[in-house]
Amino acid sequence: MKLEGRAVRLADVARAAGVSPGTASKALHGSGSLRPATRERVRAAAEVLGFVPGAAPGPPRPGRRPLLVGLMSSDDIGRFSLPVMLGAENALTRGEISALLATARRDSVRERHHLTSLLARGVDGIIVTGKSTEPREPLAVPVPVVYALSPSAAAGDMSVVPDDAAGMRLVVDHLRTLGHRRVAHIGGRADRRVSRVRAAALREALAAAGMELAGAPLFGEWSESWGRQATDLVLRGDAGGPDGGDGRGGPPVTALVCASDQLARAAGDRLRERGFRVPGDIAVTGYDNWDVMGEAARPPLTTVDMELEQLGRRAAERLLAAIAAGPGAAAADGGTELVPPRLVVRGSTIGGD
Repeated sequence: MKLEGRAVRLADVARAAGVSPGTASKALHGSGSLRPATRERVRAAAEVLGFVPGAAPGPPRPGRRPLLVGLMSSDDIGRFSLPVMLGAENALTRGEISALLATARRDSVRERHHLTSLLARGVDGIIVTGKSTEPREPLAVPVPVVYALSPSAAAGDMSVVPDDAAGMRLVVDHLRTLGHRRVAHIGGRADRRVSRVRAAALREALAAAGMELAGAPLFGEWSESWGRQATDLVLRGDAGGPDGGDGRGGPPVTALVCASDQLARAAGDRLRERGFRVPGDIAVTGYDNWDVMGEAARPPLTTVDMELEQLGRRAAERLLAAIAAGPGAAAADGGTELVPPRLVVRGSTIGGD
């Protein structure tokens, strides 16, 4: 269907349903916390108008160029930001929308240069990503911005981030079904948001499942060296009972929940060096699903996949919705969206030792 000679837009659906463009986007994509009646009203309006979510736009009107979107990363490595940007680019190219890539490499001067260049080229919106989930300073630009993986420090901005708390709940539920009752936690740097979120979520999930966290979480560097050192601390009893065991000569815990795959691989290696079977004596879980670490570990790691490509796709969808809705819509559709993770089960928790 066409309205006044043009294709139906998300803003048209929102207007017909009596909601904001942001609410319409959430209703059509099944995200957000909306009342069933609101979702149904939006979907009915979309059906009447012939609007298809995620459909490629029709050919541009005479005198109007196709959309141009900037993809900017502050990551100097790319391990986390690359899949985010791939997911965003895939969503954009399906709609025949051009994307410009810029990498700031954690350099504020370089970032300002790229922003100036993107705006000079006339981008309609920008997706910003980084190497972690640490909040970053918002951009002061005259076009819609979506922050992917690294959220904006401004609560009202549009941000799409992994649901780390849900990831830890998946780990605990998996270990519970395998009969584990006492686990230790090896985390990364204590001054990082991701470390605090994952440790707190683990503690809550264990309590809800009737399981025990052995001692306090152990925090250190995101390195294999720390993973090995922390494993020794657990086995010595610093994160377990005073005798370092279960009172019957067994290991102090039956599972190590690690905050990254790098820590988990090191933990598994150290356990085997100390004569423990993985997972026969002590199971090990990681986080990130970094294939270089997870699949190369022996045994391969059970871990949490943050679904970063899906995260990038959602960031692109939110940006396009904000662009289509026009000025002011980005502020109305602000806030943080959490992307559900998935558990990848491998040999470090089940199967042979």
